[in-house]
Amino acid sequence: MEKIKIKTEYIKLDSFLKFTGEVSQGSDAKIYILNGQVKVNGEIELRRGKKLRPNDIVDFNEKSFMVID
Repeated sequence: MEKIKIKTEYIKLDSFLKFTGEVSQGSDAKIYILNGQVKVNGEIELRRGKKLRPNDIVDFNEKSFMVID
């Protein structure tokens, strides 16, 4: 599991996928999210604006990421 440090209170899911480098554009993130290909804390997340906070875990593209502060 890769740990991703954020400097703010939260980061939105679509921005997080761009921040990690897993997608190159926000529009790509939107498609993956709406197609149910992204999980947050073990559950499929369909909201691209979902606020991720420290200790949240994102699963995407056979990788896991933990948000840390």
